[in-house]
Amino acid sequence: MNDRPPHQQPSHQGFDLTAFMKQVGDQKFPPVEKWHPEFCGDIDMRIASDGTWFYMGTPIGRKKMVKLFASVLRKDDDGKTYLVTLVEKIGITVDDAPFVATSVEFAEAENGPTLCFTTNVGDVVIASAGNPIRVEIDAGTGEPRPYILVRGHLEALIARSVYYELIEKGEVEDVSGSSRCSIISDSVSFSLGEWPSAE
Repeated sequence: MNDRPPHQQPSHQGFDLTAFMKQVGDQKFPPVEKWHPEFCGDIDMRIASDGTWFYMGTPIGRKKMVKLFASVLRKDDDGKTYLVTLVEKIGITVDDAPFVATSVEFAEAENGPTLCFTTNVGDVVIASAGNPIRVEIDAGTGEPRPYILVRGHLEALIARSVYYELIEKGEVEDVSGSSRCSIISDSVSFSLGEWPSAE
C-alpha cells in the first residue's frame, strides 16, 4: 500500500543526490534506528511494488546506488518510509513493501528446517520469531500477499514464485472445510494462508 498521503509535506527542493550518497558512506547497515535528524521534506523518489526504484520518474539503473539507498531506509511509527542519515530525514513513496524476496533456500539446521530468503537488494534473512512471515489477502483481488520482516519495520514482499515454493514445502491441514497451509522455520510455524477444501 502506498504510504504517502495525497497531501504530502512540502518537497525537499534542495536534495543533492551525490551529497546524500557521500553522507551514507560504505557502511552496510548504518544505525539509522539511532539517528534522529530533522525532517527535511519529501523527494520524488518511489519504490514500485516490483522493487524498482524511481527518482523523478526515472528508474534508478545502478544497483550499487539502489543498495546504498536501501541501507538507510527506515519506516517509522507514522507508517511512512524515510531515507535517514545523521543530518537528514527525507520522505519517499513506497507502493507496497520496500523490498522483494526473490529467492528462498530450504536448509536443515540444528533446530530443524530453516528458510533463508534473499531480497532484490541482496539482503539475506532467515524466517524466525524476530523475522516473521505474514500473509495478507488483497481486498481487490482476493489473492494472498505474503511478506517477511527484514529489519526494523521494513518488510519484503515474497515474490509469487517463491510463495509457491513455500506452499509446496508446507504442511496442509483440513480444518472445518478449509485447507490451511503452514511452514516451519527456526522452530516457528508460519501460516501461509487458507482456502476452501476441494470437494
